[in-house]
Amino acid sequence: MLDLKETWKDRVASVINDLLKESGSSERVVPGGIVAELPPKPEMGDLGFPMFGYAKTLRRGPPQIAAAVAERLAPELRADGKPPPPDSGASVTAEGPYVNIRHDRGETSARILGRILDESRPVGRPGLDGRPGSSKQTGSGEIPNLRGIGGARIMVEFSSPNTNKPLHLGHLRNNILGESVSRILSARGAEVRRVCIINDRGIHICKSMLAYKEHGAGKTPESEGIKSDHFVGDWYVEFNRQLKNEAEILARDRGLKKEEAEAAAPCMARAQELLRSWEAGDAETTALWKKMNGWTIDGIKATYERTGISFDHYYFESETYLKGREEILKGLENGIFYRAPDGAVMVDLEEEKLDKKVLLRGDGTSIYITQDIGLAIYRNRDWPFDRLIYVVGSEQQYHFKALFAILKKLGFPRADNLYHLSYGMVNLPEGKMKSREGTVVDADDLLDELRDMALEEIREKDREEAVGDAGETAEKIALGALHYFLLSVSPSKDMQFNPRESLSFTGNTGPYLQYMGARISSMLRKAEADGTLAGTGGADAGGPAEFADAARTLTGGPEWELLKILAGYDEAVAFAAENIDPSVVAAYLYDLSRAFSRFYHDCPILQAESRELVAARLALSKAVLRVLKDALELINIPFLETM
Repeated sequence: MLDLKETWKDRVASVINDLLKESGSSERVVPGGIVAELPPKPEMGDLGFPMFGYAKTLRRGPPQIAAAVAERLAPELRADGKPPPPDSGASVTAEGPYVNIRHDRGETSARILGRILDESRPVGRPGLDGRPGSSKQTGSGEIPNLRGIGGARIMVEFSSPNTNKPLHLGHLRNNILGESVSRILSARGAEVRRVCIINDRGIHICKSMLAYKEHGAGKTPESEGIKSDHFVGDWYVEFNRQLKNEAEILARDRGLKKEEAEAAAPCMARAQELLRSWEAGDAETTALWKKMNGWTIDGIKATYERTGISFDHYYFESETYLKGREEILKGLENGIFYRAPDGAVMVDLEEEKLDKKVLLRGDGTSIYITQDIGLAIYRNRDWPFDRLIYVVGSEQQYHFKALFAILKKLGFPRADNLYHLSYGMVNLPEGKMKSREGTVVDADDLLDELRDMALEEIREKDREEAVGDAGETAEKIALGALHYFLLSVSPSKDMQFNPRESLSFTGNTGPYLQYMGARISSMLRKAEADGTLAGTGGADAGGPAEFADAARTLTGGPEWELLKILAGYDEAVAFAAENIDPSVVAAYLYDLSRAFSRFYHDCPILQAESRELVAARLALSKAVLRVLKDALELINIPFLETM
């Protein structure tokens, strides 16, 4: 009903402007500024327009304004010999300071179902209400409001793995946020480019290289039967084990603090030497670096494929880390930055309340933020974008505030259209999951355990034969459980992931949504098999009279509440895109599933009292299924025909 809401906002704005003009005021309102609310009780109506904001200008009480507006709106619903206007059967009443609208349920039901069941028109996409938004800059990392998304070129950076170990639980939240944001923005008409920066250089990479070089004895992932990124990760664990042993000896024998002992450990010195050899282009070191990075990247890409994560382009830190230095030196030459007494290049961000920051060390080497400065500018040359979204943990908030401020000082034309999608930590209940390093849970291990738990549930319910490939179904249930849980709250919030709870088939979980889709699919298959389904779909509001008449019978409480939620899908997807928040779609899915469950319980479908009502309720079920499938796709949850 987004189009009806906008229609009524137009009508209310027009009447209020008439009242303003008559009062002698030069003020005017625009439809976009009209507040439309859902009344707290269904019996109060379907839309409510509060009049508080106009009392001061009109010098009248809100109830008096509401009465005047309602009185003037009523004649607009009369056709007077012309084609009836939208929602012509609605009623308008003033209730205290509110103007309340009650839609014509029969007419609106036919309209909603006609649109959703029209296969030539996608659901949840722009253009259905014919109202493009106005563009608005995000303003250097402030809360976004990405109106005017259609046609915008938006780059989304996410995942950012290191090549010394496999993906972990934190990456899973990052990945699903980046993937779902990309899908939602694409659904709203943006041209989205998913990018991943692979951190493939530095001392952390050389640690796993050193351990393998000294102890690997020619072993390979294939020879050991280990997934390739886990194979490399095991050597990183081995290095840290050796470092811990050496540091403990140094701390005991020399009385060094932990940090001092680790810095002085012989294996750390050898790792630093290996890094210098790589930077110098040593052939043997480079060959080892390429081999081990290749192993890790192959393994990480396999996890991406398993979890439905995709990228349009990969950037590699080894190819881009020097690009920022030139930009910093230009800024120094132009007086934007300054040189400290020790030779370091600095930027003063005190005006932005961010203090002073080093950009180049005294020896001329880059730091992390220098690389990001160069990479942002390079990316815009590589693929000119309108907006760039960084999906990175909340611990990097200061970093991105500084990055955006520095790019603005440099005159980067897209500095105001950069946004840090900050997300909170993901923790696990103590003792619920094993960890390879004792602190970090590997993504593959978590997925395997979830899949095995789902498979156990399928076997306990004796559903192996019914679902077909039980292993494949369990994998999809595991992904649904994980992805929904990670998206079910606002990205900024920390969360505790409980694997067993996430797999529940009841409550606010991914498997509950998947089960609802399977239940509807099963019912529609039954209806199709016995011929009941014939003639219940595909018609739009101006289609076959039989369908239109049937749809108008959907006026009962559970039916109407379900229809209103269905009609809000476009608005939910638009809001999720504008606010870069996939949890909006997740919440919508849960509301839709609960509403269908109430409808299914209270309203007989295949056993309804008339053929017309059977057809209408089957059409409503088909509409729910179409929206459910689309929304699940947006947040990367596999749809299941059978569970």
